[in-house]
Amino acid sequence: MSGGMTRPARKLLTTLFACFIQMHNFRITEGKESERASSSTMSPSDFLDKLMGRTSGYDARIRPNFKGPPVNVTCNIFINSFGSVTETTMDYRVNIFLRQKWNDPRLAYSEYPDSSLDLDPSMLDSIWKPDLFFANEKGANFHDVTTDNKLLRIFKDGTVLYSIRLTLILSCPMDLKNFPMDVQTCTMQLESFGYTMNDLIFEWLDEGPVQMADGLTLPQFLIRDEKDLGYCTKHYNTGKFTCIEVKFNLERQMGYYLIQMYIPSLLIVILSWVSFWINMDAAPARVALGITTVLTMTTQSSGSRASLPKVSYVKAIDIWMAVCLLFVFAALLEYAGVNFVSRQQREFLRLKRRQRRNQKEDELQDGRLHFPVYMTSCDKDGPAIKPVTTDTVQQPPILKNTEPNRKKFIDRAKRIDTISRAAFPLAFLIFNVFYWITFKIIRHDNGRKV
Repeated sequence: MSGGMTRPARKLLTTLFACFIQMHNFRITEGKESERASSSTMSPSDFLDKLMGRTSGYDARIRPNFKGPPVNVTCNIFINSFGSVTETTMDYRVNIFLRQKWNDPRLAYSEYPDSSLDLDPSMLDSIWKPDLFFANEKGANFHDVTTDNKLLRIFKDGTVLYSIRLTLILSCPMDLKNFPMDVQTCTMQLESFGYTMNDLIFEWLDEGPVQMADGLTLPQFLIRDEKDLGYCTKHYNTGKFTCIEVKFNLERQMGYYLIQMYIPSLLIVILSWVSFWINMDAAPARVALGITTVLTMTTQSSGSRASLPKVSYVKAIDIWMAVCLLFVFAALLEYAGVNFVSRQQREFLRLKRRQRRNQKEDELQDGRLHFPVYMTSCDKDGPAIKPVTTDTVQQPPILKNTEPNRKKFIDRAKRIDTISRAAFPLAFLIFNVFYWITFKIIRHDNGRKV
């Protein structure tokens, strides 16, 4: 057989080649199945070592997409409790769940069957995390009872979910000009400490970026539903850093201040008006009532400022207390005026006694001198000159009709009390109208719009 192969030989060779191909494909399939079986039976520890262990080449010191686009970190918070707002230190306390989500392609996996992995918080030290901090934080602490309140979850595509529970004391600068009818805006700022915007960018979650626990209430404030989300990018000498913020609008409820400050001071002012119906001759009663209301009002005014910071501007509560103090002090001064006017009749009598005393002294002097005094008079017989004694000489006028004059001063003093009974309540009513319209309606509505 030359230059070719017989047909039976060719047929045998083809059959052998087909058998070889089938055996090779069988071995490949068997290898893949054994590989799948080995991966499915891989222990979680071996899988984590392969995913982020030393053999994987993962370095937690390097951010994802190193030398590439910045890492986008999506944030959202769940407010578990909102502590009381403190005016003296101008801060507020809040307990939150802070959640951060970003993508790290180095942590993507396909060998493990689960769509996500919930890992122990101790694994946080083995992966890269954003360097988030709260820019307006004054104090904070973690929660570790009964274990560290942290959550770490990794998805198949390399997305990382990191959640942590925190208690924060955050600064909240306040404008207390309308206190206690004010509306305050407290801010929470989340900022990157070391990574500039070339490496890291924070963003709010699209749906439900800020959530609150059901039934969350505050003693003095009403938390409005609308929350202002925004960006607060910071420019420092070291670069431009990403920053996001949320603003909580807190509307003060003034029921406490009505009971503790406004109503008591109102009653004190009304009590001072009782003096106008007390007889003006009852000086001890009217003076005691006036001094008591003034001192009580002073104490009330001092108590209203005890729980507030020492700001230099005038607050709404300061205006109220100052006007109330002015009214009770004016009621005390009113009695001083009434008493002064009513005592004018006594001065009148004292002046009369002084004139009589001077008259008697003049008569004594005239009796010692014995100077004859003559006066010319006309009668039926013609002009005649008669001696005149000191009794016939015209004396200085002596005040007469003391009773009508005394009644005039008494009526004048009573008229002051009568006018005060209407003038004081009317003036205080006018002040109340302007006060409540200005602070409760106009300025309060402006604060709501802001």
